[in-house]
Amino acid sequence: MSDFEKVKDFIMDMGFTISHEEPQEELVVIDDDERGINNMVVDCEAPILIIEQVIIPMQKDSSDFCKRLLQINRTLVHGAFVLDEEGTTLLFRDTLQLENLDRNELEGSIDALSLALAEYAGELVEFARG
Repeated sequence: MSDFEKVKDFIMDMGFTISHEEPQEELVVIDDDERGINNMVVDCEAPILIIEQVIIPMQKDSSDFCKRLLQINRTLVHGAFVLDEEGTTLLFRDTLQLENLDRNELEGSIDALSLALAEYAGELVEFARG
């Protein structure tokens, strides 16, 4: 079984909905509204698995908020809040090794985002509103 098939099996076993799939790219997009997961990209890029979800657009003057994000990152169990290359979008991102990946590790990484969103939703929404 390929790494991609293994990851897909884990995702389906965890009860996520696959809303989009690109088998040639070994990439799926998953959703689970109850967990706050919306259009999360799960991408097999051997030797790693990349997990990314867009959170909010960034405002032009966001240096204080970026400092706060670094402080929040320190509290996260897995992954981190990051900016895209243009600095215009806040994302959650985590990477895991594919070689020894198990279901618990993948689920823990995704659950870390759900936990972070639950804990810091107020700050994120307040910043997004400007």
